[in-house]
Amino acid sequence: MTGTAFQGLPRTALRLHRPALLLWTAFVLLTLGELLWVHFSGAPRDRICFHRPGAVCTYTAFTDVNNVMNLLGEALTWAPCAVAAWAGAALIGRELESGTARLAWSQTASPARWLAAQLTTAAVPLLAGSGVLALAFGWVWTTDGDDLVTHWTWDRVFVPRGPLLPALVLCALATGVLAGLALRRTFPALVTAFAVTLVLRLYLREAWQPLRGALPGFWPLHLAATGMVLALTALATTGACLLLRRRAG
Repeated sequence: MTGTAFQGLPRTALRLHRPALLLWTAFVLLTLGELLWVHFSGAPRDRICFHRPGAVCTYTAFTDVNNVMNLLGEALTWAPCAVAAWAGAALIGRELESGTARLAWSQTASPARWLAAQLTTAAVPLLAGSGVLALAFGWVWTTDGDDLVTHWTWDRVFVPRGPLLPALVLCALATGVLAGLALRRTFPALVTAFAVTLVLRLYLREAWQPLRGALPGFWPLHLAATGMVLALTALATTGACLLLRRRAG
C-alpha cells in the first residue's frame, strides 16, 4: 500500500461519516451557545434581580439558569453512550457486516492501518468537541457558581467540568470499536456498545464516589476518576487491536 493510499483513508472515513460529524458539531455548538448564554446573560440577570429591592424574578423552565445548567450537565454526562453506539454500529460494525472493511484490507490498507485511520478520524473531532465543552462548562461553573445550587459531587457537574468528559468520550469510542469488531453486525454492536457504556458509566460512579473521603476536593477526585477511565480505555483499545489481528488473520 502506498503512502498516498493510506493518507486517503481518513478522507474516505470523513465522507462516509459526514452526517454523524455534522450532528456532533451541531451538538457542540448548541451546548457551547447555551453555556455562553448562562455566563453572559442568565447569571448576570439573576445577580441584578436578586439584589434589586422589590424586584420580581420570573422564569420559565428554559430561562432558569439552574435548569439550563442541569440539562446541559445531564446531556454531557450521558453523551458517551451515544458515541459508543455510533462507534460500534456505523464506524466499525457496518463496515465489517457489509464487507467494506475486508475490501479495504485487500486493496488499500492493512487491517491495523484501517483501524488506525478509523480511530483517528473519529477521535480527533470527538476529543476536540468534548474538550472545548469541558473547558466551557468548568469556566461557567467556576465563574457563576454562586448563582447555581447543584453541588459539584453530582454527576451532572462532576463529569463535564474537566478532563473526565473527554476521557469518557474516548473510552466510549474504544468500547464501541471493540463491540463492533467482536460482533461484526451493525445492530447488535450498537445495542451492546450502548449497554456496556451505560453500565460502565453507572459502575464508575459507584467506584469514584467512595473516594470522596480519601480524596477531598473536586480536582483530586476528578483526576483519579479520569485515570480510571483512561486505564479502561487502554484496555479496550488493546483488546480491539488483538481482536482485529485475529479476525484478519
